[in-house]
Order: sequence, then structure tokens, then C-alpha cells
Amino acid sequence: MNFEVIPAIDLRNGQVVRLKQGDYAQETQYAAAPHEIAARYAQAGAGWLHVVDLDGARAGDLANLSVIEALAKAGMQVQAGGGVRAEEDILRLFKVGVRRVVVGSVAIREPERVAEWLDKHGAERFTIALDTRRRDNRWTLPSAGWTEDEARTLDELAPWYAAHGARHLLCTDIERDGMLAGFNLELYQHLAQTVPQLAVQASGGVRSLEDIRAARAAGARGVILGRALLEGRFTLEDALAC
Repeated sequence: MNFEVIPAIDLRNGQVVRLKQGDYAQETQYAAAPHEIAARYAQAGAGWLHVVDLDGARAGDLANLSVIEALAKAGMQVQAGGGVRAEEDILRLFKVGVRRVVVGSVAIREPERVAEWLDKHGAERFTIALDTRRRDNRWTLPSAGWTEDEARTLDELAPWYAAHGARHLLCTDIERDGMLAGFNLELYQHLAQTVPQLAVQASGGVRSLEDIRAARAAGARGVILGRALLEGRFTLEDALAC
């Protein structure tokens, strides 16, 4: 399986933004329009684009669907999520050209339901997002845009999804998201050992090309690049060469 370098665009009110540690009060807005940034990424040679509807993630609807549709026409395959709560949402995303739907909150709260979607639509059409925060020596799983804590843990649900046919797992260490502190390599080594059958996408904290190489060495099958690309810490071309 190939190692995927995936640039990311987070949307809020139709604009490109980044949050720190998922905190909506710690938002950085970027002047360039989403389609302009996507066009640059496509020109650099990216095969995939990761899109997060931050409004949808918190409110539970597809608030930026028209923008996602435009991004799906930028020349890259799109995996998108934020606000996916029902099968209707999945079908709407498929209809506008999204290749893989990212399911987060519903994947934590209703895994049996998500397993039915995997079976019905095909596991390659989904990325299970189990974003995590270390608390009391457990990898907890906050939901609803990381604003609500759930009872299930990463070590319970990741193997469960692996056993139920999932193929792609996105896992963000929330404490590192947007902080440019480097990936949590211990987390990805742990996942590579416990769920080797899942293609894990590392997310949260990348600051350098060395971080990308280290994530690959730790067993991740892909990396999500957000703030570091938007702020020009390295080029997407150099990241793809990793």
C-alpha cells in the first residue's frame, strides 16, 4: 500500500482556517480562497485533498457543501468530513464528487451503524476518524468537533473497526493539532502494532519534512498536512517526495 501525503483544507464560513487543538476560539484565517489553495496543491502533484467542514463538525450538518463540491473539481481525489451524521449526508457528499467520506462523531457513538455503511457502500469509500486525547492513561475519543467527551476509547474502537472491515483510519492527537510540535510517534507506533490491517493517516503537529519521514517509519500509511503547508514551512512538492 502506498504512503499518501495529503494536504488539508479546513473550512469555516466558506473560508480556509486553522484551529489550535480543535479550539474554535483559537482560529487563524487565511486570505486565499479554498479553490485557489486547492489549485496550488493539485498543480504540485497531490493525489488527495483532505477537507474538514468545521461548521458541520460542531453543528452536525454539511454547512460548506457547495465549497466541498468546488474542491472536488480541483483535480484531486477528495476525502471530506465534518457533520456526517446520517446516510443522507454520505450520499450528498458522494453526489458532489467526494471519494472518501470521513466519519468521526457518528463512528464513535454508533459504530454498528457505520459498519453497515462500510458493508453497503464499500470500505474504500470511508475514512474512520478516531481523533484522540490522552487522559488518565487512556486514549479518549472526544466528538462533536472535539467538544464532547465519549465513553469509548481508541483501544476499544480501532480494533473493532479493523474486525468489521474498515480500511482507512485517521487519527489526530488533539493536543498537537495546529501546534507545530511534531507528530505523536508513540501513538502511531501503537496503532501500527494493534491494528496493522488499517491504513493509518497521521495528523496533528507536523512541522518539517523529517516529521513526515518519522511518521512513515512509525508505521503510518499517510500524513495530513495543514498549517505547515499554509505557512510555507516546506513545499508540498518536497513533502510528496518523502
